[in-house]
Amino acid sequence: MRFHSIVYQGCVWKKNRSMVNLSPPAVPVKKRSPWVQVVGHAGNFQTGRDGKLLKKYCECEQQCLQKLMNDKLRPYVPGYYGVTQKDEQDYNVMDDLLADFDSPCIMDCKMGSRTYLEEELKKAREHPQPRKDMYDKMVAVDPEAPTAEEQAQQAVLKTRYMQWRETLSSTATLGFRIEGIKKVDGSCNTNFKKTRGKDEVMRVLEDFVDSDAIILRSYHQRLKELRLVLEKSDFFKTHEVVGSSLLFVHDRSGKVGVWMIDFGKTVPLPSPLILDHRSPWVEGNREDGYLWGLDNFIDILTSMLPML
Repeated sequence: MRFHSIVYQGCVWKKNRSMVNLSPPAVPVKKRSPWVQVVGHAGNFQTGRDGKLLKKYCECEQQCLQKLMNDKLRPYVPGYYGVTQKDEQDYNVMDDLLADFDSPCIMDCKMGSRTYLEEELKKAREHPQPRKDMYDKMVAVDPEAPTAEEQAQQAVLKTRYMQWRETLSSTATLGFRIEGIKKVDGSCNTNFKKTRGKDEVMRVLEDFVDSDAIILRSYHQRLKELRLVLEKSDFFKTHEVVGSSLLFVHDRSGKVGVWMIDFGKTVPLPSPLILDHRSPWVEGNREDGYLWGLDNFIDILTSMLPML
């Protein structure tokens, strides 16, 4: 089951990568299905026996994780341990964030006001490649959404699809969107494409925590702590953070965690440009709306706490 994109296809292959050897050897990810069900394709992941996760190699993500290991955000991202190879495939090696949880509930929220890089828009204009699969996804949600030209081609550009999809979800209204949830009973839900309003989001969150005020309060505190660190992070102010998610995890013991994951589209800014991550995006300013979305998320949790 796929909740969001894992590997940014624009990443460039380079051979000057640090290599590590894992011992004991990795085991197939299917033995730890909760993670796969939430964060992507089984083919992109392997797991180790030492609380490590192997994720198909992406140079963009590797560079980000290496920098983050020396940034204030280190406690809020998976630990990173270099690159290993298995069956002629390279993998980034990082902490399995679910390793210390017992039958966890998991939620993936994609952060920011857009999920595409400015570079992707530019490439789409220069080399347009209409896609039938994106068109089929669009008409499945709204048969009237494609333009007359797109209907004639039976295809849409990826960026057009992504921009259209964001107008349906809370990405456009709140600066984040819920991608998927896995509950303790094993049920998974990715049907949040039209979850747009604050009240709708609140109902989803209440169901996710089973109306448990203690767990909700723990998430609320963790997000406030994260916001303070983001505002001080050198990495954050100098990177365009697009397509990244917050991973929410809790279990029946009350243990709670929130981490930033997926940095395949997180790219450094040209010096001396820095972002505040709250300003509205206008093409060219590189703003991503990450903190705007986090502010709204925290405000929603704040308003929910007296109700539970």
